[in-house]
Amino acid sequence: MENNKKKTNQLFFSYLIYPNIKFETYEEGEKIIFLLRAHPFTQIKSILDIFLFTILLIFFNFFLPQFLNFNQIFVFNFFCLAFIFSFFWINFVNWYFNVGILTNRRLIDIDFNGVLYREITTARLDKIEDITIKGAGYFGSIFDFGSIYVQTAGMENYIEFHDIPHPSFIVSEINKLLNKKNG
Repeated sequence: MENNKKKTNQLFFSYLIYPNIKFETYEEGEKIIFLLRAHPFTQIKSILDIFLFTILLIFFNFFLPQFLNFNQIFVFNFFCLAFIFSFFWINFVNWYFNVGILTNRRLIDIDFNGVLYREITTARLDKIEDITIKGAGYFGSIFDFGSIYVQTAGMENYIEFHDIPHPSFIVSEINKLLNKKNG
C-alpha cells in the first residue's frame, strides 16, 4: 500500500484509500489511510425488502378499488410509500454513516444507531493489543468481506468494523502501522 498512494473519493464506496475528508474528532496533522463502510452486498436484504413492499403495494392496489374510494386509496398509498421511503432512508443512513476510519495515529469507529444516536469509539495505535478477523460466511468468502475486532489495552472499549471489504488486507495494514510505531 505504501507504493499505492492513490486517493479514492467516490461518494458511495465502502472502501476508500486516502480519502480527502475531515471528521469531528480529526486531529491536526493526522493522515486518513482508510475509510471503511459495510460491504454493499450486505444491503441486499434491505433492497429485497423494499422491492417486496413495493410489489405488495402494487398488488393491493388491484383489489383496493372494490373496498375503498379514490381518496382512501390515495391516503393508503401515501402512507405505504412514506413507510417504504423511510425504511430505505434509515437503512441508507445507517450504512453510509456507520464508518471505520484508520489514520496514521488511531482507529475510529463511528456508529449511528437509529437516526439520532451516535457513538464514537477511538483507540490510539499504541494501545492496540489484539486484532481478530471473523468471516461473514459463504457470501463473505465469495465477496471478500468480514468483520474486524480490535482489542485495546486498559479500560478502553474495543473497536469493531462489521462486514467491511478486504478485512485481511486492512489487518495487514494495521499491523504495518503498529510495526512502524513500535519498531
